[in-house]
Amino acid sequence: MGNNHVWQFSRVGGINRVNLTSGEDLLHLDSLDQKLWTALSCPVNGLEIDSQTLNLIDTDNDGKIRVPEILAAVKWLLPLINNADDLISRKKSMPLSAIKQSTPEGKTLFEAAKQILINLGKPDAAELSIADVSDSIAIFANTKFNGDGVITDISTDDEKLKGLVGKIITAVGSVQDRNGKAGISEAELNNYIALCTTYSAWLDKAETDKETILPFGDKTEDAFNLFSALKSKINDYFLRCRLAEFDPQSAVILNTLTEEFTSISKQDVSTRLETIAEFPLAKIEANKPLSFISPINPAWAGKLGKLQTLMEEISAKPVESITEDEWKSLTDKFAAYNAWKAEFSSAGVLGGIEEVREFLASDEKERLLSLIQLDKAEETKANSVFTVEKLVRFYCHIYTLLNNFVTFTDFYSPDKNAIFQAGTLYFDQRSCELCIKVSDMGKQAKMAASSGICLVYFDCVSKVKNEKMTIVAAFTDGDVDALELGRNAIFYDNKGLDWDATVVKIVDNPISIRQAFWSPYRKLGKLISKQMEKMASAQEAKVDSASAAGVAAGKPAPFDIAKFAGIFAAIGLAVGAIGTALASLIGGFLALVWWKIPLVLIGIMLLISLPSMFMAWMKLRKRNLAPILDANGWAINAKATINIPFGTSLTHLAKLPKNSKLNLHDPFKKKRNPISVIIMILLLIAVALALLWRLDVISRLGLM
Repeated sequence: MGNNHVWQFSRVGGINRVNLTSGEDLLHLDSLDQKLWTALSCPVNGLEIDSQTLNLIDTDNDGKIRVPEILAAVKWLLPLINNADDLISRKKSMPLSAIKQSTPEGKTLFEAAKQILINLGKPDAAELSIADVSDSIAIFANTKFNGDGVITDISTDDEKLKGLVGKIITAVGSVQDRNGKAGISEAELNNYIALCTTYSAWLDKAETDKETILPFGDKTEDAFNLFSALKSKINDYFLRCRLAEFDPQSAVILNTLTEEFTSISKQDVSTRLETIAEFPLAKIEANKPLSFISPINPAWAGKLGKLQTLMEEISAKPVESITEDEWKSLTDKFAAYNAWKAEFSSAGVLGGIEEVREFLASDEKERLLSLIQLDKAEETKANSVFTVEKLVRFYCHIYTLLNNFVTFTDFYSPDKNAIFQAGTLYFDQRSCELCIKVSDMGKQAKMAASSGICLVYFDCVSKVKNEKMTIVAAFTDGDVDALELGRNAIFYDNKGLDWDATVVKIVDNPISIRQAFWSPYRKLGKLISKQMEKMASAQEAKVDSASAAGVAAGKPAPFDIAKFAGIFAAIGLAVGAIGTALASLIGGFLALVWWKIPLVLIGIMLLISLPSMFMAWMKLRKRNLAPILDANGWAINAKATINIPFGTSLTHLAKLPKNSKLNLHDPFKKKRNPISVIIMILLLIAVALALLWRLDVISRLGLM
């Protein structure tokens, strides 16, 4: 394959680029010398092409598309379709008739494609779009078995098994089935079995050592809950009593609740039980047991009554109080139960022990596992659905990728955009079509200048998407007068969404020969303007400083006539010198033969502008997009030159529509000063008379 194939090349952008114009070219792509490819790699993200297609091509998942991966994708695709020429048309959907059914794999994919359409409710459709194959949940909706090893409540008609699936999900969690429902896999089933087994063994442990772990038998749980509710408060009571024993005077303070009672005395105390519950359980005295009979805190009366009943059941006799030692003994009785309780925390999600043990003894485990195995048996058939998705994406997008990778045909075609062109920027009565998303500003800063392109970087914000990004726009026509940091523009992405754009960086390079011609004069004008502003600012500062000094001294500075005389003399000398120089220049200029005067003027202008124009011409011929793309993660193998005609097509200046009518009357146009017009006319007359005098026309006419 390949060595005898006749390749066709075109000279585009100063480089010989291969033409991929037929399916035959694609069939022999692996024989094309890699040195003739325009790119050697490109990033998966940030391009204006279906990203999922690129992810499927990126088989090593390194975020880059390389030549071997391109060749592998083409090699996989072409044997599965009937006609490689179909790819050239870049269809947005794939006809089922395009699949080659003469091979086992092709036949399997054809049947899978038909099944997809049936599942989507379009059994009579003749083609598949990318949208059709992208929604796997819609494709697998209501399918009992779909090859992912996950079963749901629709995987069986047995109501008991359906309920069991729900219990397992509640107990150990779920995984999503391809049909979009929550389900369980073999892992969840095994986790549930292990949980139930642990639960049963945990209960067996309590039954074996019942006296230690369950000191109150079946009532141990209720007793422990009561103990837990009272533990902190009773411990607090006995600690206060020990403080009273340590210092008898402290009992007075510990029992003094004047401020607390004052704060609630004027309120409905029935609504302040939480506040009352913070008071001590009973009156504090040294070595005093906690009495269930003497006055106790009403907020705790109910729970203390239950504790009294529990104590009476334990001792089988009336109990009127509990000592600190008895309380500690009761606390110790719950230590084993508390440790046992901490060993297992999922009892609440499993139900009763009888139900759990029934499940462990039944064949329901095997029946669920059998359903999971039935689902796994459909894996090959179900996975073919994803292979169909890959086929459709490659069928629709692979040729576009080739025209932006092997060759830059799309970039150099007037009716297409390259996959790195992110949209159009509108700024200063022009639209820039070469706009690229920036992935790494640091790399851009290092490589942008070498491109020779006038580049403007914009930070873009979309309020609709609530997203930010940075783009670089190539300015390839117009001028640069309005390019300043901080100026705003509007960027439209390829989906038509507008973004607010702000200039954040400018890489100054020539835009056009016309702009280069006037560039020296603009620079000179800016220089003179800046110098005049500096001089004016300096003079203003001196005046302000002198005025401030005079005010500070309490009197204005005295007028120094000698000083001003010197200044006027200096000004006079300067004006005289300038006048003499101008007179000499004009005299020499007028001394020329008349037909040489315009030539001298043209020569002077060329002398000033020609170097700038020549340098601009050299740079404009060599403008190269490759450094910009390289900074974005591409590996460009050949120059992507933007010459002057091509650059003009990438930036469009504002033009009036065809057949437009223009009213030249501007009511706000600045009115001309008649004095300045008169002065200009007099100057022109003077120049004309000087020329006539030089030509001796006046003396010949006898006018002088």
